[in-house]
Amino acid sequence: MQRAPICESRNFREADSRLSTAGQPTEEQLVSAAVDGVQVVINLALHDDPRYSLEDERGCVEGCGMIYVHIPVQFAMPEEADLLAFFDAMDVHSEHRILVHCAANYRVTAFLGLYRVARQGWSSGEAFDLMRTVWEPNEVWTNFIAAMLEKHGSS
Repeated sequence: MQRAPICESRNFREADSRLSTAGQPTEEQLVSAAVDGVQVVINLALHDDPRYSLEDERGCVEGCGMIYVHIPVQFAMPEEADLLAFFDAMDVHSEHRILVHCAANYRVTAFLGLYRVARQGWSSGEAFDLMRTVWEPNEVWTNFIAAMLEKHGSS
C-alpha cells in the first residue's frame, strides 16, 4: 500500500504539536496518522453517508492501535450535547496526540474554537482563527457558536 500522508486530507490543519484537524481521511491516511504518532481519532461526522465516511472507520482506527471516539454531529443541527461530549473527549485525551475530523473540517474547527474558549480560556478572537482559515460559518453555525459562547464561554 502506498503511503498517503494525513496532511493530504481535505482542509488538514496542524492546530498544535498534539492536535491535528481535517476533513474525512482515507483509510491509508489513517494508517499514516498512526505511523506518525496519532493516538486518538475523534470523528464528528456521521457514519452512514458514503460520500463523507468510511465503511468501517472504527475498525480501521482500532486496527492501527489508536483510540476511536465517534460523536456524530448533524451539520444542519449541531447540539449542545454533542459539543459537551467533544469537550469531555478532548479533556480525557488531553495528554495524547489527537486527530479530530469531520467531513470537511467545518464542525471540527467550530467545536475546537468553542473548546479553546470554554475549557482553555482563549479569547474568542484567537480561538476561532483556525476556523477562519477553513470556512466562514453559515447562519446555523454562527447562531450555534454565539449561543454556546454565551452559555459556556469563560468571562
